[in-house]
Amino acid sequence: MNSKYDTAENYTNNTPDRQVCVWLLVCCAMVFFMVVLGGVTRLTGSGLSMVQWDPIFGVVPPLDQAAWEEVFELYMQSPEYRKVNIGMDLTGFKQIYWFEFAHRLLGRTIGMVFLIPFLFFLIKGYLHRPLIPRMIILFVLGGLQGLLGWYMVQSGLVDKPQVSQYRLTAHLALAIVIYAYMFWIALGLLPEQRQTQTKSGPPALRLFAGLLGILVFITALSGGFVAGLKAGHAYNTFPLMDGHLIPEVIFMQEPLWRNFFENIATVQFNHRVLAITTFIGVISLWIYGRRRAPSRQVRTGLHLLLLAGMLQVALGISTLLLHVPTPLAAAHQGGALLLLTLILFVNQRLVQRRI
Repeated sequence: MNSKYDTAENYTNNTPDRQVCVWLLVCCAMVFFMVVLGGVTRLTGSGLSMVQWDPIFGVVPPLDQAAWEEVFELYMQSPEYRKVNIGMDLTGFKQIYWFEFAHRLLGRTIGMVFLIPFLFFLIKGYLHRPLIPRMIILFVLGGLQGLLGWYMVQSGLVDKPQVSQYRLTAHLALAIVIYAYMFWIALGLLPEQRQTQTKSGPPALRLFAGLLGILVFITALSGGFVAGLKAGHAYNTFPLMDGHLIPEVIFMQEPLWRNFFENIATVQFNHRVLAITTFIGVISLWIYGRRRAPSRQVRTGLHLLLLAGMLQVALGISTLLLHVPTPLAAAHQGGALLLLTLILFVNQRLVQRRI
């Protein structure tokens, strides 16, 4: 299929680019909200309320009393009901069911919002050739994310009514990868990015920003292990943990590597250390980069990154001290994505990479 961008002359026409960019940014916003809603679903104990996965007809919720009683009967056979929510009535079940249903429905909606415009832009020739395989990769990753989500839920339907922290973190990691990849592509399609010819940032600044981006990603993943183990409900003091800067029990499990993923004290300690290191990195990048930034956009991005870093630290400490209230914890998860968004913006503007 010929694309309108197969020639250099057509490549400079940014009208289709703007439309594709808006579409991708809308999808990014939906994925952002999807991640936050996933956190709320977990925080409210709703993630195991739907014990069946129907990718085709699962978009229809129970529509009458008989249908509700049927899905409730299935839930009552699950480990979570028998070990955690025994005695829950249908009204209580509906409250947790709607969170999980909304999460799954939003996932399917994102798939459609991505697929239908993609086919339209492809047919119209709005996608130049380098973009097409990237869009296919994004769609495949989205499908894999749905499968991984169900694989995660299954871990809590067998015996122990709690999803595996490994699967939960993998699910979070793939969501972040999808979001970051899509956002990066969208940034390269912005009209000002396609038309301006500003120089790339200094190599040292680009390296610093790139390493910080990796650190932000790793810190977010460490939060996945905190969430999976419910480690935020322990050691609700800061900066000390059980009266110590370094808790005495962080290496109590054998073999040693298990502590980093299965020991509540170690997982929370690691997240604290990574979060503090990330914040120091944000401050350092702001100090180092504000006078070396090659453009006003990079300087603005650095200023916003610093503000987001301060907000994220405040949210994290508040969430811990207040024993993980749902609104604060959800805001903290959203703050991690906001921080990632801004460091991606800074990196993209520093390398000046166009699609």
